[in-house]
Amino acid sequence: MSSLKSNFAGIKSPNPFWLASAPPTNSGYQVMRAFDKGWGGAVWKTLGVPIINTSSRYGAVNYRDKRMVGFNNIELISDRPLSDNLRDIEEVKKYFPEHAVIGSLMVETKQQWHQIIKDVENAGVDGIELNFGCPHGMCERGMGSAVGQEPNVLTQIVSWVMETAKVPVIVKLTPNVSHIEEPAIAAKRGGANAVSLINTIQSIVGVDIDNFVPYPVVDGKSTNGGYCGPAVKPIAMNMVKNVAKIPGYNLPISGIGGIENWRDAVEFILLGATNVQVCTAVMHYGFGIIREILAGFEQYMDEKNFSTVDEMIGKALPNILHWEELNLNYKVIAKIEESKCIGCQLCYIACEDGAHQAIGLPGNPDSRIPHIIEENCVGCNLCSIVCPVENCISMVRKDENKKIINWQERTAQGNIPVTFDDKLAGGVGHYIPEPKEAIAYRLK
Repeated sequence: MSSLKSNFAGIKSPNPFWLASAPPTNSGYQVMRAFDKGWGGAVWKTLGVPIINTSSRYGAVNYRDKRMVGFNNIELISDRPLSDNLRDIEEVKKYFPEHAVIGSLMVETKQQWHQIIKDVENAGVDGIELNFGCPHGMCERGMGSAVGQEPNVLTQIVSWVMETAKVPVIVKLTPNVSHIEEPAIAAKRGGANAVSLINTIQSIVGVDIDNFVPYPVVDGKSTNGGYCGPAVKPIAMNMVKNVAKIPGYNLPISGIGGIENWRDAVEFILLGATNVQVCTAVMHYGFGIIREILAGFEQYMDEKNFSTVDEMIGKALPNILHWEELNLNYKVIAKIEESKCIGCQLCYIACEDGAHQAIGLPGNPDSRIPHIIEENCVGCNLCSIVCPVENCISMVRKDENKKIINWQERTAQGNIPVTFDDKLAGGVGHYIPEPKEAIAYRLK
């Protein structure tokens, strides 16, 4: 049997599934309910100088019958007195000593950092998460993402925290940067024990086109908020991968962003996360989703013969290359399974107008089943993506016995103009120049 026990930077929990710092961790009542359902840990809603929050606070992007594909909030840190939160933390640890309770913190001065760290440690937290990610409200006051976007400031504050902290320190990174590697390295330079990412993305999710006000509306006005939910998952996974691939980095990563089920959690861990944090899915479906996550994750581990979660961490990373390292002789073309085709011809429309004109219509007026024009097909996958019938269109490999050749080899043969330079790759482990440097290089 596989074991779900987790050790994240020295913080132990029954499993690697934590609640992220957000409304679901606003009180001891909620956190104890979550632990009772099966969650392994919780990052408390960010503590600092209590804030008066707005009404309303949330907006969403819905797509057809799927609600909360993207979720936007303009809520800030805890609006409860610090003493109430500390009392709740102490109570939670009393009843759930084996579960991880992490204090999320956000203050301004060195003295305030030292004091609040002592406060939460006295209350019994197992670790501390520094909220350097909030993209609204707090950043205008010089906190949140205002820190996360300034590597030198981030390093300085982390070093202040490390002077006092006796428990592991996690730095929560903002995605509102050009290169996530920079704040990740800054966190390590300051002495952090781990990082978590991503926090929310600065956003506006919609506009009331009758009253000309973005959502959510606060007395006829609005502001940008933080975007999260399933829509941000691809961005979050890419950033987790980027941090995990930093040469010699080796800090544990807590993956956050759009996780709703066990498959999502598996994907983050295969890309280098040590554990995962969940927020929006709980706000949508409740704490009970942990049952499906635990069951599905454990079954996956058994099927793949993983004994521990640690064995899974980063298993997908060796298969992520720079674009120029991919095999350019690899060739697939589309194949339509006629017995499954419903004749909607969406594949034809998509390919004809948006791709490579590689799908033809039937000459027989009694048939609506398209066919592949193989000499035009480049294997782009668009037809299989738009097809509404599962497994109706597959991609069939056609390059058997061909030598593997990558972009650099093709360039050396003179088949492709030389425009690529390692310094400008923007890939994992490469130096990524500022835009002005890239432009200057191209103008040489």
